[in-house]
Amino acid sequence: MARVLVIGGGIGGLAAGIALRRAGWDVAVSERAAELREVGAGITLWTNAVKVLRRLGVGPAVEAVSHPITRSEVRNWRGRLVTAIDFGRLNDRLGAPTVGVHRADLQATLADALGREHLHLGRECVGYDQDAGGVTARFADGSTERGDVLVGADGLRSAVRRQMLGDDPPRYAGYTAWRGVGVIDRPELPVGLTLLAMGRGSQVGTLPIGKGWTYWFATANVPAGGDGPGDHRADLLKRFGDWLPAVPAVIEATPAEAIIRNDIVDRPPVRRWTDGRVALLGDAAHPTTPNMGQGACQAIESAAVLARHLTGAADLPAALTAYAESRFARTAMITNRSWTYGKVFALESGWACWLRDRLSGLLGPLAVRDTEKLIGAEV
Repeated sequence: MARVLVIGGGIGGLAAGIALRRAGWDVAVSERAAELREVGAGITLWTNAVKVLRRLGVGPAVEAVSHPITRSEVRNWRGRLVTAIDFGRLNDRLGAPTVGVHRADLQATLADALGREHLHLGRECVGYDQDAGGVTARFADGSTERGDVLVGADGLRSAVRRQMLGDDPPRYAGYTAWRGVGVIDRPELPVGLTLLAMGRGSQVGTLPIGKGWTYWFATANVPAGGDGPGDHRADLLKRFGDWLPAVPAVIEATPAEAIIRNDIVDRPPVRRWTDGRVALLGDAAHPTTPNMGQGACQAIESAAVLARHLTGAADLPAALTAYAESRFARTAMITNRSWTYGKVFALESGWACWLRDRLSGLLGPLAVRDTEKLIGAEV
């Protein structure tokens, strides 16, 4: 049986492992962390990702720990409605829901679907070697593992990508983000609603993720270097305390020590994701800012497409090249568009924000059609 080495046990790596096992491959997923752990983070799985997960046989299990989105609203920082999308109707048309889920629940569900015996924790890949007969992964502890194909799904600072493409540092988007999860009971946040509030140089979003929890994030235009500890809740309440009442409420509902802060970065799209028997996937291949909520969704799509190209392939390097070529245009479009959306959300001048909000309201129907086209695409 042909063997594939997947480096990285995040969402993309686990999805790739599941897809490849279903295609008949012997799979070994290596993750550098000693345990699977995601703290204080939620994620949107749009219809496009849910459909792929259903095809991989893990959709029902993921949906069981998720919460369906029935309505999305964009408001200004004071609470005035700018535009809205009826996701109930959209989900019905597209044949699958968009859901919110805690990253830890998603990761655990995918790991169970893969089979924990195929997941090896505490193994940090530091590089690879290959020849005509296969590829060897090298690990920080001095051990090695041999396979027919290696998939680098080891995230934004991928060791596999660094060996393949050199040290290309991520680009800072100009804003940092705070994230947290809390139990919120507010009339402005009914069950099934996802909310985005836009201000001057800032935005705040909320997402139901099941089990009574609400995930939230907030951004602000600040210099890079904001990662690390600090009294984030006090800072956030100073920044957002006078926003619509749901915003300070979600911040106050989250323990201060559970709020995390990270600078937002991505990389400009590149066409090269492969090196012989080695291919990149997810953030290692197409890292994107979170403004379209498609980062993990695109990793899941890429996992399915990768498995499809490798199934029955006689020439494995050629199959990997075909996989990368088939995914470049869609992922590059999303990366570039998400970067642009982030710049729009980060506008600071009063007149520019007023114009942004007005145009968002007027172009609402167009945004609905664009969203339907994006998440309804079959891959």
